[in-house]
Amino acid sequence: MTAPRLRILSVEVRERMMPFVRPFRFGPSVVEAAPQAFVRIELEVEGAGRAVGQAAEMMMPRWFDKAPHKSPEQTVDDLRRVLLHAAALYADAPWSTAYGLSADAAAMQLGWAEGRGIPALAAHFGPALLDKAVVDALLRALSLTFPEGLSRNVMGLDARNARDLSPEQIPALLASLTPVPAVAVRHTIGLLDPLEGPHGLSAEIAAARLRFFKIKIGGDLAADLDRLAAITALLTHLAPDFRATLDANEQYDPERLCQLAAGLDTPALRPLKARLLYIEQPFDRTETFTRPLPPALDGIPVIIDEADGGLDAFPRAIALGYRGVSSKACKGLYKSILNAVRVQAGEGTFLTAEDLTCQPGLGLQQDLALVATLGLTHGERNGHHYVAGFGPAPEEEAGAFAAAHPDLYRLTDAGAALDVSRGVLATASLLSAPGFAGRAEPDWASLAPVTLPETRLHQEIPA
Repeated sequence: MTAPRLRILSVEVRERMMPFVRPFRFGPSVVEAAPQAFVRIELEVEGAGRAVGQAAEMMMPRWFDKAPHKSPEQTVDDLRRVLLHAAALYADAPWSTAYGLSADAAAMQLGWAEGRGIPALAAHFGPALLDKAVVDALLRALSLTFPEGLSRNVMGLDARNARDLSPEQIPALLASLTPVPAVAVRHTIGLLDPLEGPHGLSAEIAAARLRFFKIKIGGDLAADLDRLAAITALLTHLAPDFRATLDANEQYDPERLCQLAAGLDTPALRPLKARLLYIEQPFDRTETFTRPLPPALDGIPVIIDEADGGLDAFPRAIALGYRGVSSKACKGLYKSILNAVRVQAGEGTFLTAEDLTCQPGLGLQQDLALVATLGLTHGERNGHHYVAGFGPAPEEEAGAFAAAHPDLYRLTDAGAALDVSRGVLATASLLSAPGFAGRAEPDWASLAPVTLPETRLHQEIPA
């Protein structure tokens, strides 16, 4: 199918603050609340008329940008800036395919961000969110599900920004995709998460048939090894067939990473080593591409996440000994798809599904639909763990999503919540309706306009 051209008629950008029910520590950052961004786009599709698409994504402080001179609030305001700038670029763009729109905006977005000290990973957040809404609207206009639209490449995805790929490799991957009916939950064990007690790891395992776990490590080698030993003992007892990953969030250097690998070869940690799938992003993103991985990791695969700032990051990392890269919709759905093409074309490389506290509703559903369509069988899910249900969303909004996706949510005394009781998340309702994984929509009247500090200050000054 030839990818149709489209043009943007309007873009609306809003947000909602999401308070956490427990602090989430990753690396040096501790988050107790973060805003969720929402986008609604109306577009016209050539030969198919008008349609509206929507998307949502968390604006996590100090993940996209960990510059020490920026406060957590400043990093979130930068995400607001890149989102508003991308919205303006898309609104002014001429007729194009969905991917053409994204590819043409990318260079302008990156150039604008570089001049303001905003790194590429953060700069891509705006287009990543807008692209999801564009795809949602396009699929609705064409009455196609996400897997159908992807297999027919109605987005017009090509290799213009991935010169390492041949034009034939992309349609070959898209035609071969076989979506999975469920994605197993890989439960995040944060650095501040207790192991026992009402909200401890033991209770989480008892409440859901968890088998996959993502364990955060903080860079203090002795403390990390001690905590890993305690976690390993608990998992060996309560989930003996577990599989785990380690996420360093940029807190290690090559010497300590080799020491960590050696420390896993002790009696207390050998069960973990035997079940360890990979280590995620050990080094600072700015140091990741300066040297090859050390050879003393004893066969443990290592992947990049925060270092995945551009479309060429994965092939550059492979050349240095890395074996995988994360899929996160907040980094761009097209990036995930192109990296899946690279995995299919290469040997011994892989794509993983990671989370950025994706919240129930559009954010979680679109990320889950993406990884399920790419055939990934387990993925990190932590949005439901750190935010209760749908958070402060109106009860009617939460109820609408729960009614639209009864295989994904459950009703509790506290309201609708993600159903993790089986340890897996069903994908049938996400992949079987026209559009990008959404049969319901946010209560737009309850969302606040996205504003910047200078705008907010001006609004506070009496005329």
